[in-house]
Amino acid sequence: MSSAPAWFTDALATAPEEITTVVDGVPITSRAWGHPASQGIVLVHGGAAHARWWDHVAPLLAADRRVVALDLSGHGDSGRRSEYDLDVWGREVLEVAANAGIHGAPTVIGHSMGGFVALRLASMHGSRLAGVIVIDSPVRDITPEERAALEHRAFGPLRVYPTRADALAQFHPIPDQPTVDYIAEHVAETSVQPVDGGWTWKFDPQVFARPPMTPELLTRLECRVALFRAEHGILTPQATSVMYDRLGRAAPTIEIPAAGHHVMLDEPLALITGIRTLLSDWDHSLPDVPAGSAEAPR
Repeated sequence: MSSAPAWFTDALATAPEEITTVVDGVPITSRAWGHPASQGIVLVHGGAAHARWWDHVAPLLAADRRVVALDLSGHGDSGRRSEYDLDVWGREVLEVAANAGIHGAPTVIGHSMGGFVALRLASMHGSRLAGVIVIDSPVRDITPEERAALEHRAFGPLRVYPTRADALAQFHPIPDQPTVDYIAEHVAETSVQPVDGGWTWKFDPQVFARPPMTPELLTRLECRVALFRAEHGILTPQATSVMYDRLGRAAPTIEIPAAGHHVMLDEPLALITGIRTLLSDWDHSLPDVPAGSAEAPR
């Protein structure tokens, strides 16, 4: 493994607050950086991932706002449910944001399946959000993690490995892509847990049995929305165009050059720069849609 640069080690050294919020009877764990504030960000991971995929990203967004990364139910260190859907995950996002010290309307940033959560939440409760940022989420299709589970290529019944090292050796993103080795190592190390007989992954395979996200669930939202597309990701220009049309042709589309689908694993600084730039613009401009309006910006 190559030596990690100072920005990365400094980010990991920024200890977050660890917070548990009970939502519909299930404990939801989260990590928070920065001081409680009216402005804040909630970071939502993808399918089978967890909050710690954001450990090296969140501290670099927390200079002037509260930043919270949560483990959706069925992921990471949060509890499990008998069934999962985007609506319950959206409720988790809102309740965690409030409990973790975001006093105003949060900006929700979701990657892959987490982007589905953000968009569904915005379609139901857009007036309660400052905005949503969707990172490489193919709303016209299922995510690569869901496809792998459907085709029984991954994410089936959890395998138990005899040692932690054996489990870590099996870690790779789906779809597979080049990663920065020190980032991938950190994510892998935080993705496993001890169980009887050895080590296994933290996610519940049943998270992939949820109802799909379809373009019909997208409506013209009552909050700002932006689409981030990885150059080598899975959100094609055609799918981006469908989302753009469904959202009222008001969502800026930002491409992260050279990035694969899991942008935080290969181009995190470009992602952070894009998010910072967009939020700075939103901070200094007014949305076209008044809060509570049902009309889309034009």
